[in-house]
Amino acid sequence: MTLSRQLCGISAGLLASLTWLCAQAQAPQPLPPAVNTDPLGALKIVLPEPANPALPTVLLIGDSTVRNGRDDGQNLGVEGQWGWGTPIAAYFDASKVNLVNRAIGGLSSRTYISGGHWQRSRALLKRGDTLLIQFGHNDSSAINDASRARGTIKGIGEESQDIVNELTKQAETVHSYGWYLRSYINEAKALGVKPVIVSPVPRKRWDESGKVGRSSGNGYAGWAAEVAKQEGVPFIDLNELVAQRYEALGREAVMKLFPQVTPDESVHTNWAGALLNAQVVVATLQQLKAVPAEYFVAADKVKLIPPVAKPKEDDRPVVDAARVAKEAPVNAQLPSLFIVGDSTVKSGGQNGAYGWGERIAPFFDSNKINIVNHAIGGRSSRTFLTEGRWDAVMAQLKAGDFVLIQFGHNDGGRIGDPAMKRRASGPGIGPETVDDPKPDGTSELVHSFGWYMARYIADARAKGATVVVLSPIPHKDKWQQGRDFESFAQWGEQVARAGGAQFIDLTMLVTAGYKTIGEEKVNSFFSDARTHTNEAGARFNAERVVEGLRALPGNPFAAYLAGAANAAR
Repeated sequence: MTLSRQLCGISAGLLASLTWLCAQAQAPQPLPPAVNTDPLGALKIVLPEPANPALPTVLLIGDSTVRNGRDDGQNLGVEGQWGWGTPIAAYFDASKVNLVNRAIGGLSSRTYISGGHWQRSRALLKRGDTLLIQFGHNDSSAINDASRARGTIKGIGEESQDIVNELTKQAETVHSYGWYLRSYINEAKALGVKPVIVSPVPRKRWDESGKVGRSSGNGYAGWAAEVAKQEGVPFIDLNELVAQRYEALGREAVMKLFPQVTPDESVHTNWAGALLNAQVVVATLQQLKAVPAEYFVAADKVKLIPPVAKPKEDDRPVVDAARVAKEAPVNAQLPSLFIVGDSTVKSGGQNGAYGWGERIAPFFDSNKINIVNHAIGGRSSRTFLTEGRWDAVMAQLKAGDFVLIQFGHNDGGRIGDPAMKRRASGPGIGPETVDDPKPDGTSELVHSFGWYMARYIADARAKGATVVVLSPIPHKDKWQQGRDFESFAQWGEQVARAGGAQFIDLTMLVTAGYKTIGEEKVNSFFSDARTHTNEAGARFNAERVVEGLRALPGNPFAAYLAGAANAAR
């Protein structure tokens, strides 16, 4: 530490902030454009400003768990994805204070600054205002890549890393998560603004002991707490407080706090989940006396207006079955491998898309086994059964055959919503049913995803076939962190084990393969924005399927798989 810093007692974070402010004063720069965009540039977002600049302001900055997308819940009403910064407005008296939510989805503590968003938000702050800061979910991303380049150095130290940003092509010095939090705090204090640090909301994940996973200690919630303590500012441990609420509610109740249209979502809450998080923030702000009590609406005067869904047609296509050639075993004397699934398994070259089931045949010895691909685009575990497609498979199935089953891509959505094309199955694996009325006056009893999968397993095994359930291939934009299709994989594995079938976590096999070859190569594997693979992607995924088949207990496919030389042709 330099002598001047020792004498003045200035923290490293404050010194960096003052240095930055001096540089700005010497070389004034115009504010960036008022329109904020997400990291991928696909979503134009105009952020709110104080409704009455004469009033004090409580301003929020953060990521999608504070303000999601365009802040419209994807037009799904209460079942859309919402950040807690939206419902929290109902708890503040608009005649006394502005509640301004300027969080942006996809950003980290670093990219909120480097993208110019903090510069614009800071310009709206004045003495006496309050700033709530919540980052962390995206800070664990890659520090430098060609897609988002948003990661920060782990911890709260003063270490830094000089890079040439692959996304912006500009030189950049990347600091620690704690360094960026200190920058916000010190710049806010310099303006006479009161900063409040909020730890990241917890994920919908439970450990083996039945506890919700935390990010405390050596994690972002723990680091946020350390910075708040060091800098002497209020701290809301949303990570811990919400985790406690989740455990008190129980797993089944917590599932209802996340969008049912995307059952594997573990980060972004629906309206009910966002409201719970907002209530925790409000209660803690009041307990800490972090903002004046008169800013809040009296508890019995809070008016919560749930958002209303705006119907939108499901844009996932349903393939016209009349245009799909019916398949059957070429040699009835041989065992057959039947493949059942959706367009990620069979797309037929439409718009350049192919599924892995269309590129798996070279990996098998055609003199020993038939490959029969009954998959068809736009179907779910529910509609493959109700349309009679499973009956067609059963009519061809015999003892000694094999069945591979992959569903999940089209099973999400609200049962009963015509815009979902009546293909959504119920979440989970239980016996629960939902009555889905049809336009002709009849109705369909819709079962859970697990119920349909268990039906396929039981039917096929009753005929003497070996069944393998596969979790869905991951989306183009969901494999980089965590996992895609978490719930569907869990449900698929549960019914497979219970029903005497085998299970392959194809989601993670493909994800592992993607991580090996890198994002640039992976992006070249898709024929559309995020779901359907092209020729190269289909073959890559077929290789992962074969990898999974070879690893199955007892190696049931050993006698039928071709040698590596044959498969490569």
